[in-house]
Amino acid sequence: MRRPASCPADPEQPSGPVGSDQSNDAVGPGEMGPKTRPTVARVTRANRPTGDEGAPDPAVQRAAARLEADAAHERPNQLSLFVPGPRGAFAPALNGLAPLAATSRLPIGRAWFRIELEQARRPRNTIESYCYDLIELEKTIGPIPVGRITRAHIATFLAGARTQSTRKRRLTSLRRFFQFLITGARVIDADPCEGFYPHRIELKGIVPLFPPEQEAMLAAAAEDTAWALPAVWLMLRLGLSRAELLALRHDHIDVTDPGRPVVHVFYPDRAKQGKERRIAAGAAFGTMLRDVPGQVEPGDLVIPHGPPAINLMVARVRRAAGIAKDVTPATLRHTFAVERAKAGATGDDLLALLGLHDDPRNRASVERYVRLAGPPL
Repeated sequence: MRRPASCPADPEQPSGPVGSDQSNDAVGPGEMGPKTRPTVARVTRANRPTGDEGAPDPAVQRAAARLEADAAHERPNQLSLFVPGPRGAFAPALNGLAPLAATSRLPIGRAWFRIELEQARRPRNTIESYCYDLIELEKTIGPIPVGRITRAHIATFLAGARTQSTRKRRLTSLRRFFQFLITGARVIDADPCEGFYPHRIELKGIVPLFPPEQEAMLAAAAEDTAWALPAVWLMLRLGLSRAELLALRHDHIDVTDPGRPVVHVFYPDRAKQGKERRIAAGAAFGTMLRDVPGQVEPGDLVIPHGPPAINLMVARVRRAAGIAKDVTPATLRHTFAVERAKAGATGDDLLALLGLHDDPRNRASVERYVRLAGPPL
């Protein structure tokens, strides 16, 4: 049997061409000589090394052998799959990776974060971008434990960005990393990125539809194509965005109670699943679904069209309704938010109803809805 290349040679059979009676011809650089198998001299009592030739002392040899045997006994046969974690729990030690804790330094946190992103099948360029920014963070503040990173560290790192786009990308990477540490790994409780936000982006103006205009839009949509009324109704009365409207399927709507259907807004992208929600619809929407012409399968899209068709339909319905102001799908969603604020919804309620992440920009948006819904001065 051929011995693997990584195995040591048998001490009784030296691997070198000792006493070889064959020799290769001189071979120049880059040339291959004839394939010859060197003859290995057999070690016999006559040529075995003597003590005068450097044989180790027997006592030293026995002591070294005992040390090696003890080390081999202590060494596991393979890497442990699980290692003790906090409070006696076990954490996986993939490829020998130490468990993640608040005392773990940035390189360990970055490695676990990368595993989380890869398991979520995030785009490779996104993963590389996040990890690059975390490496730059470590260069700036040093490899300190993740639980000891403060807002001052974040401020220093963001201040080192040369452009607004770099600062925005860095902040996005840090937010994702610390959200993973808080909600995924659950090793820290506070987000040091809290209070930091990208460079100011001016919010677009909000001009909601007044109640008579809302009714005129619904009436004009009922006279348009068969799908126009449910499309306008879902954006105006339930606050669905255009993207959510186009992703809605019939089996996302619970019609167990025909008089009160429930619309489920789903997101296949794991990173956006925090936007998912259940919204109660009224009996009028149940009637619209029953009036949809043709055979409908559960997996069919409720609105089997694309964004341009939605935009054109809303513009067409606006003209038919005799409304002079500009109306877009976003206008219908803004109108829904203002009407819910008039009914008593708070900023937190509106974030949940609209499926918005709680960040400074979205918080400013819902506060504006609340102001528009207030009584006249």
